[in-house]
Amino acid sequence: MSAREEILNRLVGQVREASPPAPWRSQRQFANPAEQFCQALTAAKGEVRRAGNREEALDHLSEILREINAQSALIDDHPDLAGLEPTERWPEINWHVVGHSDGDLRQFAATADVGIGGADAALAETGTVVISSGSGRSRLTSLMPPVHIVLVPASCLTSDLFTWMAEQKPPLPASITLISGPSKTADIEQTMAVGVHGPGRFIALLYQD
Repeated sequence: MSAREEILNRLVGQVREASPPAPWRSQRQFANPAEQFCQALTAAKGEVRRAGNREEALDHLSEILREINAQSALIDDHPDLAGLEPTERWPEINWHVVGHSDGDLRQFAATADVGIGGADAALAETGTVVISSGSGRSRLTSLMPPVHIVLVPASCLTSDLFTWMAEQKPPLPASITLISGPSKTADIEQTMAVGVHGPGRFIALLYQD
């Protein structure tokens, strides 16, 4: 037996059962998570419009669509958007509903004026919106249109990423996107540019549910 084989045999014989440590839970608490979320997202160059209920949030959405003169919109089939019926509510806009509309999704996303989706969580500490992959959802919604709008029910607010992750049960989705404001990048001279690699505007419609 070679020295290499002898070492490997020793290692195999020393394999032990191991259990991973429990998820770490942050001790951070915010007296007003909604206010902290708004402040953090605004500081990251994002925008927040608050509403007393979902219908009021949709009124804000209508205002934004008029403001940007949206001609085409990409929208996820997210539970927060259930029953919205965008083609009936805004018939003047050309809609592509992920997972339901015909046509090339990527091609539509490349020319859409706005992407609209829902949130799986909102992290108060950093003003971050968490979006998980799943049926009827596309990362193109949050990446390609110049304006990205997300409906955020107050019930999905949590203190921070660690707390949210500790509450998740397997299996986790294939991808999880964390969005803290519009797309930003900086060069070696620390000159910040917004909207270079993704949406130049990110708007969260935070409402009581």
